[in-house]
Amino acid sequence: MPVEHGYLEFARPILRDGLEALREKGVTKVLAIPAMLFAAGHAKNDIPSVLNTYTAETGLQIDYGRELGVDRLMVSAAGARVQECLDAAKHDVPLAETLLVVVGRGSSDPDANSNVAKVTRLLVEGFGFGWGETVYSGVTFPLVEPGLRHAVKLGFRRVVVVPYFLFSGVLVSRIRQHTGLVAADHPEVEFLSAGYLGDHTLVVDTFKERVEEVLRGDTAMNCSLCKYRAQVLGFEQDVGRAQESHHHDVEGLAESCTLCELECTGACQPDGIPISHDHSHPSDHSHGSDHSHDHHHPPYPHADHPLGPTTLKRNNSAPKD
Repeated sequence: MPVEHGYLEFARPILRDGLEALREKGVTKVLAIPAMLFAAGHAKNDIPSVLNTYTAETGLQIDYGRELGVDRLMVSAAGARVQECLDAAKHDVPLAETLLVVVGRGSSDPDANSNVAKVTRLLVEGFGFGWGETVYSGVTFPLVEPGLRHAVKLGFRRVVVVPYFLFSGVLVSRIRQHTGLVAADHPEVEFLSAGYLGDHTLVVDTFKERVEEVLRGDTAMNCSLCKYRAQVLGFEQDVGRAQESHHHDVEGLAESCTLCELECTGACQPDGIPISHDHSHPSDHSHGSDHSHDHHHPPYPHADHPLGPTTLKRNNSAPKD
């Protein structure tokens, strides 16, 4: 079958471009698979909003699949990256004296964050590591640097840091930078950085399974812990909140707004710091849309957590002790 792809933000082709390309090939039904590790705002709100809008405009049938999720194949792919990292290590340190730290993207959706923690436990128990911790690159807590500074206090000889990301980019680079900062302050601990998931064969196999699920008609999203549908502890205010996309302003923007140094990278700034859309842009650097609207993420109840997003603000480094 013909295959196209599209990005939600900051890259081209956008989702609409991919859908248009399929229509031009005569396609009358589309199987849409979210290339997302877990179901948070992007998979639950933004992508469905784009797809539903396109269907309403064109009549094209689009069947939406499931995210990659906590899957035996995905955990095995992450395990393969961990093993590659251990095999390349210069020193022989017992697994029982090694701490595994898994880094997730981080979300305002506690369900998605909990899935990263589950992956951590599966890897820790699968390998037999001495301990396991879960940290996040943004939005929630604990963030990478403060999380690692707490983790080294456990006294393990080696720390293996695993970015649970599909591909590289600014976030994976920043994870390694933050790991380096902590490692420099603790020369007595060996820090190892594992690779991201990438196009591992088992990741590709997981995508194949998601397509087969849609074809069989048995795709089902887990809604039992969805903060928009259930009274999840601490997120009760989100039940029944309108689920809509906030990414139309940044579709296809390859360089975002960092060129104008206004610190407005659109809907999801890499650090996860909430961004106001109330400012205006210079006339020669326009997005082609009005930023004066009140269109933003729902408030995250732990935005001021001392180990969370506030530590990422400019000129505010994470605590070392």
